Amino acid sequence: MRIARLCSFLLFAGFTVAAQAKMVEKPIEWTQDGTTFHSVLVYDDAVTTKRPGLVMVPNWYGVNDLAIKKAEMIAGKDYVILLTDMYGAKIRPTNDDEAKAAIKPLYGDRVLMRKRANMALDQLKAQAKTAPIDLSKLAAIGFCFGGTAVLDLARSGADVAAVVSFHGGLQTDDPSLAKNIKARVLVMNGADDKGTMPDADKFMDEMRATKVDWQFVVLGNAVHCFTETDQHSAGCAYDERAAQRSYRMMRDWLHGAFSGTP
Repeated sequence: MRIARLCSFLLFAGFTVAAQAKMVEKPIEWTQDGTTFHSVLVYDDAVTTKRPGLVMVPNWYGVNDLAIKKAEMIAGKDYVILLTDMYGAKIRPTNDDEAKAAIKPLYGDRVLMRKRANMALDQLKAQAKTAPIDLSKLAAIGFCFGGTAVLDLARSGADVAAVVSFHGGLQTDDPSLAKNIKARVLVMNGADDKGTMPDADKFMDEMRATKVDWQFVVLGNAVHCFTETDQHSAGCAYDERAAQRSYRMMRDWLHGAFSGTP
């Protein structure tokens, strides 16, 4: 009887711990050049072992509820993610016009874009004091505008194992910066993405001029925004097949980069 009661107690205690475990959404704030940024650190606190840390730059709508939900989905039990504010705390776009205005200064000043992306990486590293981040395994992922930002992070020579761009912009202000890339670069764009694919050849020429370990994946029948669940217009639409395939490729790419395997 005592054994049965003990087993029941342990089973109940296990369920209690599981119920208490949750995805952490920790606000992270920093100031750079007089601008205050509000980002969010996301991870599952049910896992106590250290895991890779990812800088995640969302689409041009920036840090919002949908972006946090996506960060939680990607993080799972595998990663600690810093969902990164690239605009400043006072700028939170709610429509396309506001989003265009938000990204304009960064596309117009790529030095500034790279500077802000590198600050985000520094802030992710700093969180290892309290969050379960393995500092030997760092990478960056980005979506749409965020894809452009993480590619620029790589071009800056940032010490990350990998960068992964989903339907991101491919243009650069300086192709010669590619020589600085230390990361393995995975870029995934929709075959019918009229906004980014016209730049694909120039991007691949940029990569060919380096010794970077890179891969450019074209996802058939997909347009822009294929991972964005709230987008359903003709040229910017969620595609579940393309999204799930790209997430699997991302995880495989990150695993290879972190483990040093092909």
